[in-house]
Amino acid sequence: MAERISEGEHAVMEVLWAADAPLTAAEVAERIPAERAWSERTVKTMLARLLAKGALAHEEDGRRYLYRPAVARAEHATRESRRLVDRLFGGRAAPLVAHLAAGEGLTPEDIAELEALLKELKA
Repeated sequence: MAERISEGEHAVMEVLWAADAPLTAAEVAERIPAERAWSERTVKTMLARLLAKGALAHEEDGRRYLYRPAVARAEHATRESRRLVDRLFGGRAAPLVAHLAAGEGLTPEDIAELEALLKELKA
């Protein structure tokens, strides 16, 4: 999957990543957060786009299609994180962390997690 997915498409992916089994378009539509107020037609459009991008796979079940992710959430997060770091921080993670620390402020829990991660990476 080389193409990026939009914020709306990501909402559809979240539903499918959270599902235990493939879902129909109607089931996806039912699980999309209500504040989006999407029709089933909108969900079908998003599903078609995601299929075209290779982010989803589908199988026929009678007259309906069952959709499932073709890319794992972790794989997607890795790819998107890399794109963000490359685009905004010249491919370096340290400036990203510094930006987050300065702009958002890191909680003591965040700092402890980062320290543990750094210690693990050094070992």
